[in-house]
Order: sequence, then structure tokens, then C-alpha cells
Amino acid sequence: MITDVIIMAGGFGERLWPASSPSHPKQFMALNDNISFLQESLLRALSLKISGKIIIVTRKDIEQECTLQIKRLAEHSEEPEARKLLAEAVVLSEPSPKHTSAAIMLGVSLVSKLEPDVKHTFLVLTSDHVISPVGQFVRDCRNAAAAAEDGKFVCFAIAPTHGATGYGYIKAGQDLTGEGHTFKIENFKEKPDEKTAREYFESGCYFWNSGMFSFEGKMFLNEMKTCTPKVSEAFEPVFNGKKPSLKQVNGVYVIKNWSEMELTYQQVPSIAVDKAIAEKSSNAAVVKATFKWTDVGSWDTFSELCTNPANNRVVQIESENNFVYSDIPVSLCGVKDLIVVAKNGKLLVMKKGESSLVRSAVKEMEH
Repeated sequence: MITDVIIMAGGFGERLWPASSPSHPKQFMALNDNISFLQESLLRALSLKISGKIIIVTRKDIEQECTLQIKRLAEHSEEPEARKLLAEAVVLSEPSPKHTSAAIMLGVSLVSKLEPDVKHTFLVLTSDHVISPVGQFVRDCRNAAAAAEDGKFVCFAIAPTHGATGYGYIKAGQDLTGEGHTFKIENFKEKPDEKTAREYFESGCYFWNSGMFSFEGKMFLNEMKTCTPKVSEAFEPVFNGKKPSLKQVNGVYVIKNWSEMELTYQQVPSIAVDKAIAEKSSNAAVVKATFKWTDVGSWDTFSELCTNPANNRVVQIESENNFVYSDIPVSLCGVKDLIVVAKNGKLLVMKKGESSLVRSAVKEMEH
């Protein structure tokens, strides 16, 4: 069984600019029903009925907003879920962004410090995925937990719907259970070019790497020490230091003044956990997800999922197939296939299918 969940919730809001920004990144946006991506991730964690902690790893400058999001979700939840959020959720702010290895190491280390005499089986989630239905998500997480308890570092594989170039790929190997859901990882592939991505998709042998993981805590620490010792060595101050203290902000627990964490982050290398462990470990496994999964990493994806985009009036004259996400009235005349975003006093006008250009636009705007 999964006992603890780590939710990665950093991010700087570049890909959904101008609706998102460093001070209000994507995880605080709501796709539909006024429930943010972060709150959806918290609800997924609650659906697992875990016995332990929910650790939200984030940035210092958005820590307060994270606590407010948790508080608001608790206020609109049933009593058991509200109690879990306010008693067991902990917001943990990194001193600086150092990629997923450091973030996950930090979450595992914190839980191990707070509850040292308990065996912990972790699930790592991100705060910007759309996943449904919840029942299949829970079932797949149980399969992952079983593999994790058997000493595996578990990734979640998503059956590709097309030859995407924006994801890493996993090739599944030996069936580890004989039940067709958990496999040894044969190899990883970097984000491919268009031709290679199409070949991966057409082969039927490759899967998208979702960026979600499951593992047993001590096994994870041992694998990091074996596979990427520089990360493990940097965490020595945390391993050898005292238990950090918990304080409340907006009724939600946060970590304050953890000097050992500050020292660790001065020297820990910035590396993805995929490269640090998954691609090197002989104990890497993959669970084929049966749930529907979408990484909301672009306006093209957001526009396909959002059913109620405009807060104000939108008028389209002789125009078609346009998406408008705006807090001011917008009129479109004689145009088609556009994405128009007017938020926070800034305007983005983009042809559909050109989401990859948004980051470049943000950099130009900043100069």
C-alpha cells in the first residue's frame, strides 16, 4: 500500500503564459469547476486513503499560496478528508530549484525524519496532470505499490496516442507478475525527433514516461547512493541533522528554518530522477497505466480540455475554431484556428499547434 505521497509543485509558469507566471504558476490555475491543478493532485492523494504524509515540494515565494490552496480545499471537503489535509499535509519549500532528484530526496528525507520507525512506500505525483477515472488510478497505484514493496523503482507508462516529441519514452520488457501490468524496463529513450517519435508510436512497444514514480523509502535512498552518489553525498547534512520543526501558515503545516536543507542545496547537483536512478538501476520497473493521462504543458492541450474558458463576453464574426481564455471582452473577426489569451494585463495571440513558441515569447518579453 502507498503510505505517503510527494507532490512536486514548483514551476515558473512559462508554458501557460500570460495566465500563469512565476508568482502564479500553472498548478494554481483551474481547468474547470474552479478546482486548481494542485487541488486535483491533492484529491488524487486523498483517494489512496494513505496512512502517512502528503508532502508538497514547492518554491519559497509561492509557499503561502500553496497553504491557501490546501486550506480552501479542506474547507470544501468532507470531514475525514479535511482533517487529513490539515493534519498530514506539509508544504516544503526548496531553497532553490534543483530538478526532481533533489525534490524527491527532500520529501523522502523529511518523512523519514518525522516518522523514522515506519516503513514508507511513496508515490510521487506532479501538480499539472489531468488523470481519470480515479478508480483506475487507485488500482494502478496499488500495482505500483506492490512492485515497490518488492524492491522496485517504479515508473508509470502511458500508452501513446501519437508520436509526441515532448516526452521521454520507455520500452517495457519482461512481465514481472504474469498479469500484464508490471514489467521490467528494457530501456529509456530521450525525447525523440519527429521521425523517431512516429516510429516509436507505430511499433507499439514504447510508452510515454509520465514523470510519476513509486518506491520504498529506504530502497530509494540506497539506489540514489549506488546510482548517483553525488546527490546522496550532498544530503549528508540532512541525513545527520536534527528533525525539522513544523509550523502552521493558514492552518497548514510548513517547514521553517531547516538549516541542514539550506546547506544541502548549496552543493546538490541538479539532475532529473529519471537519469539519477531509473535509467541506471537494475531494479527499475514500469506499471502500464490504465487511467487516462494528460500533461497540461501547453495552450494547445489546455484548449482541448477547458470547457468554460472565458470569464467575459467573446464575439466571433465570420470566425471559427478559435479558443479564447480572457478576463476582458474579446471580438474576433474573420480569423480561424487561433488561441487568444488575455490575462494579467498581457495578451497572447497564437496559431493553434504553435505552443512550442510560447517560451521564446516569454523570454523576449522579459528583456
